[in-house]
Amino acid sequence: MANLKRDNTLDHLLSKKLYERESNDLLRKLVIKKGLIDFTSNDYLGLASSKNLFRNILNKVDHLQLTNNGATGSRLLSGNSTYTEQVEARLAKIFNSESALIFNSGYTANLAVLSSLPQRNDTVIYDELAHACIKDGARLSLAKRLSFKHNDLNDLESKIKKSTGHIFIAVESIYSMDGDECPLKELITISEKYDATIILDEAHSTGVKGEAGSGLAVSVGLERKIGIRIYTFGKAMGIHGACVAGSNVLQNHLINFARPFIYTTAMSPHSIVAIDCCFDFLGENNHLQNLLEQKTLVYKNGIGDLPNCSSNSSAIQTVLLSGGNQSVKNAASELQKNGFDVRPILSPTVPSGSERLRICLHTFNTDTEIIDLTKQVRTISRKIFKDKNYLAP
Repeated sequence: MANLKRDNTLDHLLSKKLYERESNDLLRKLVIKKGLIDFTSNDYLGLASSKNLFRNILNKVDHLQLTNNGATGSRLLSGNSTYTEQVEARLAKIFNSESALIFNSGYTANLAVLSSLPQRNDTVIYDELAHACIKDGARLSLAKRLSFKHNDLNDLESKIKKSTGHIFIAVESIYSMDGDECPLKELITISEKYDATIILDEAHSTGVKGEAGSGLAVSVGLERKIGIRIYTFGKAMGIHGACVAGSNVLQNHLINFARPFIYTTAMSPHSIVAIDCCFDFLGENNHLQNLLEQKTLVYKNGIGDLPNCSSNSSAIQTVLLSGGNQSVKNAASELQKNGFDVRPILSPTVPSGSERLRICLHTFNTDTEIIDLTKQVRTISRKIFKDKNYLAP
């Protein structure tokens, strides 16, 4: 009876928190949308839905005669294999680094890096729009934490001057909520000036940038000036997992001190094969990067100069709408009723006042679908903004 009373008390406390969130239009729910045109997934290159890639993975599993369904333990116990290390060596070549260490996800890779590398009295400075896993990882470390205004190098430098110990600068290649790039060359100049280490999350550039999908840093020839790079395979690569690319010393440090690596079951053999095969597939279909750029251009031409829409060159486009969470929810609902799977991004995922529609473009979206979507976006924007003359005709 005492246990039941405690459970009821816990439910009461949790229900109160959920009610508060619902009252503020912040309640999250799991939903399944079927039969809609995909403008919301991170499957930019269409690899997640590729039947050819699916068959390639199965064929390689058979060819390698892999019989285990799971890894059976952490990498430091029974979960390591010669094949896993071969795939890591291949990834190191693709990302032009001394080593690459595979993780179960980009989230855990960032947690591992940021919780284990910065030490007491060091400082982690992260872009204010960095992903939650970067902020969570920094919080788990014993280091001092500071944020700087998005892509604002002057603010970054002012925060560096307030720092202690070794300085880590955590940024993303392409930001997940805005789709814009970090000023990588200028960041490197600042990091060299202050002997700081850049931690670059390449989650949304993996696959879509650089030869063989090697990401933004490699595509501009700056990878050797960046101490730590995190690559994610669950977005454009269409599968699962991630890796940290850097020096051999970095790899050994993570193996010894990164708790998200040490204390978790390794990825299954099937997942390692999937990583291997997806880079094979992308190498044989490198036209997909150019096709994605073409689709992005179709969208941008359709949107024109709407002031509430992003103007970046990535597959991630945004539509900022006034009126808070409910307004953005209504706009997304209207698009979904017209057959477009576009989801609202609400506060607190983004700061209050910057709620938006997040539109993801894909190689499999037809030009007609994209143009029809832009027409709907323009109509919705006019409905929400009172000053219709403020928007382009």
